Amino acid sequence: MATTSNLTNTSSSNKKVASKKAAPGISEEVISEMSKEINSMLSFAVFNGITVNTKVNALIQNSSVDDLINAHNLLCKNVAPATPKSIQYTKKLNQESNGKSIFYKLPLLRNLILLALFFLIAYIATGMTTQVNNDSLDKGMMNNSGVSLLLNIAYLGSVAGLGVLFYLLKEVSESLKKGALIPENAISYVSQILLGVIAGLIMSEIIAFYTTDPQKINLFNKSVLALIGGFSSDAIFSILQGLINRIKSIFLTSNPSN
Repeated sequence: MATTSNLTNTSSSNKKVASKKAAPGISEEVISEMSKEINSMLSFAVFNGITVNTKVNALIQNSSVDDLINAHNLLCKNVAPATPKSIQYTKKLNQESNGKSIFYKLPLLRNLILLALFFLIAYIATGMTTQVNNDSLDKGMMNNSGVSLLLNIAYLGSVAGLGVLFYLLKEVSESLKKGALIPENAISYVSQILLGVIAGLIMSEIIAFYTTDPQKINLFNKSVLALIGGFSSDAIFSILQGLINRIKSIFLTSNPSN
């Protein structure tokens, strides 16, 4: 009977343990990861002289899940625009550097500098040709053809590329200072470079094409428009998206049945 009772107690205790393990809630792995991120943000704040909310200490000491979440939220506000992900990425870069230069330690910066040099060389090479001048740029894409058209587009595209690279290099340097750089930036910057070149061509060709005085469309004006388009590709995209949304709203309001 005693053995049967012990087996019953053991079985019931095993069921209780199993029910505790199967109970929904925050896993131990998530809690452990949260604690690591809190320590990383605290270390980052202390190292960079960032003011930390003193409530964090009491919340960490209690060690309950609610307090850890509140402490995590407070620290995220304190270290912003840095995030736990960007802090870990920056820390990993510093640990793996081993005395290497910034170009080996951060391939993103190296690639952006190489692209900037590429666009600069393309800008100088196309600008030195006789086919790129005031008259050929005045003709635009509609009235130009052949090698002259290709060189003019390459010239304006290189100017737009310099504009977007100027913006991205500044953004990367600011992100490094603030510890806000993440690996996904490399993917987003590729699309932003393409958008910058396209925006520069749109600004220099389409907008300049509709100016009232064709004599005002010269090398300086088109170059500036291409540079502005590349530098402010996000703004150009937002403007075009706003126009599309307005057009959509006109058609949607005109068809209330839909």
